[in-house]
Amino acid sequence: MEKKYKLYILLTDTGTVLNRLIKWYTHDPFNHVSIAFDEELKDVYSFGRKKENNPIIGGFVKENIEGIILSNAKCAVYEMTDIDPYSYFKIRDYIKNFENNRDQYRYNLIGLIGVALNIPIERGNAFFCSQFVASVFEYAGAPIIDKPSNVVTPGDFQSSPKLQCIYDGDLKNYRKTLLRKQFQEEEKSAKTVETSLSVQV
Repeated sequence: MEKKYKLYILLTDTGTVLNRLIKWYTHDPFNHVSIAFDEELKDVYSFGRKKENNPIIGGFVKENIEGIILSNAKCAVYEMTDIDPYSYFKIRDYIKNFENNRDQYRYNLIGLIGVALNIPIERGNAFFCSQFVASVFEYAGAPIIDKPSNVVTPGDFQSSPKLQCIYDGDLKNYRKTLLRKQFQEEEKSAKTVETSLSVQV
């Protein structure tokens, strides 16, 4: 049986100036989006500030959910399951290329203006956050949004039928909630084993 993989989409409301401007236009609750390879959100990638205390310089970033900006954010975490190995490793290779060449990529602020005007603007090595995340799935041949990546907004991910929301709340409480869930699942599994052994005896 072919092994299936999972990916995670993190939507956040960070409260930054750019986030508030996008929110004013979209009216969506979350206006930043990232992609992660793990449920604990240790490996999280997007386009945004290269330095948390500098809102001017943006590009490809590996994000820290315990950093200054994200730690106080409201968030929703979505899970995508049943990803075939070909698509999954193509996605990993795609993002690895961004990591290895991060200095070549810029934040696509002009592209955001294009989204507001409903005019797709392609700028080579420049992306905004939702454009980047949508392009990941386009590259793998498994798009999850029914529109070109350069006009995708963070809110579009909330309506994707291929994603399931597994958490909605304060990002700073996400890992605690996840640990509690994992503990409850392990406890339930242990009780099942215990019951099974009792029946056999």
